[in-house]
Amino acid sequence: MPSLYKQSRNTPKVDPFIDLLFNTLMGFSFLFLVSLLFINPKADQAKVEKQAEYIISATWPQDLEDDIDLWMRAPTGHTVSYLEKETGWLHLERDDRGELNDTLMIDGKEEIHPINQEIITIRKRNAGEYIVNLFYYTKKSREPVPVDIRVDRINPKYETVYRQTINLDKVNQEKTAVRFTIKEDGSVHNISKLPIELTPYSLDHMPSLIPDAMLGKPE
Repeated sequence: MPSLYKQSRNTPKVDPFIDLLFNTLMGFSFLFLVSLLFINPKADQAKVEKQAEYIISATWPQDLEDDIDLWMRAPTGHTVSYLEKETGWLHLERDDRGELNDTLMIDGKEEIHPINQEIITIRKRNAGEYIVNLFYYTKKSREPVPVDIRVDRINPKYETVYRQTINLDKVNQEKTAVRFTIKEDGSVHNISKLPIELTPYSLDHMPSLIPDAMLGKPE
C-alpha cells in the first residue's frame, strides 16, 4: 500500500481545460482538412479552364486615339472579334477603342491608362491553321500607324514565335497580320501572311451578310 500511495502522488495532474482545448483544436483541424479536399479540386479546375496556351497581341503607340481591331479565325472556321468575344477556345481578352476606354474609375477617382493594345488568347492547343487580321476601325492620325503584332507561346515555357510591325494608313483597311499552324505537339509551323478577309465589312458582301445594327461597335 505505501508504494501505491507514493506512485499516485508522483503522477502529474492533467488540467481538464487544457484537455478540452486540445480536443477542440483537433476537431477544427480535421474539419479544415476535410474542407480543403472539397475546395481545392474546383479551384484547380478553374485555373486550368482559364489557362492560356498562346497570346496574340496588337500594340500601337499609346499617344494615339486610333481604334484598331484584332480578328482571329480558328481551324474550325469560327472567328473571334469585338462582335463575338468568345468562340470555342479563342477569347478576346481586351478590346481597345483608342482613348474611349483609357479612363477607369478606381476608388471613385479617374485613372488614365493610355495603353493601346488588343489581346486574344488561345486556351487550348488544338491543331490547325490560325489566321490573325488587323482592321483599322477609327482613324485619328494623319500618319500611318505602326502596329506591333506578337504571337507568344506560354506553355510549357514562354517564347515569342512571331513578331512583326505592320503599318495601317487608312480607315476600314484590313490586313492579314499572320497565319500559322499549330501541330499536335503545340509547335508552330507554316508561318505566312497570305491575305484573306475575316471581317464582314467588304463592300462586296457587307449589305447581304450583316444588318446595319451590327456594323457599329457596342457601347
